[in-house]
Amino acid sequence: MQSFYPETFERDMAGSDAEWRFALGRAVGDHPLHIEGQQAEVQIGTGRLRINWSALPERRIALLVMKRLQVRFAFEGLSEQERYAFMRPFDLTIQRGGG
Repeated sequence: MQSFYPETFERDMAGSDAEWRFALGRAVGDHPLHIEGQQAEVQIGTGRLRINWSALPERRIALLVMKRLQVRFAFEGLSEQERYAFMRPFDLTIQRGGG
């Protein structure tokens, strides 16, 4: 989890396109979400978040194969505090963990 979220940033994320779309729907909570192709727009108050993603080469570790995505986040019209308030629960929903 980050303590600061800039207006634009990119992440290399594990998972397939289908997994990402499923998680994205839950992660935005009650915020309106529109997905078209490999782009999404989330309305956050008077601002918005645009998300674009594309497939990266799979990561292979011995017999383990992980799908990956390059995900770009671009906020518009949101303060640093508003970005943090949205991204904190978003990251808690999206993060994958083991145990």
